Amino acid sequence: MEVAESLKFIAAAIMIGFGSVGTALGFGILGGKLLESSARQPEIAPMLQAKMFLIAGLLDAVPMIGVGIAMYLIFAA
Repeated sequence: MEVAESLKFIAAAIMIGFGSVGTALGFGILGGKLLESSARQPEIAPMLQAKMFLIAGLLDAVPMIGVGIAMYLIFAA
């Protein structure tokens, strides 16, 4: 029984860690592409920034869902 408990914690940590790394990479790529496209066409920068914030909100939901599943795994399962 001890091994199963510790494996739950390891699985939860891996879920949260991979979600965080993926989100960090996504934000880096998103910000880089925003700067690149704003430098190419400065007149559409406000429109691109609005879309970037929408995508950033959706991208930020990924680790939150991972944390929710990890908490369920730790406390309910």
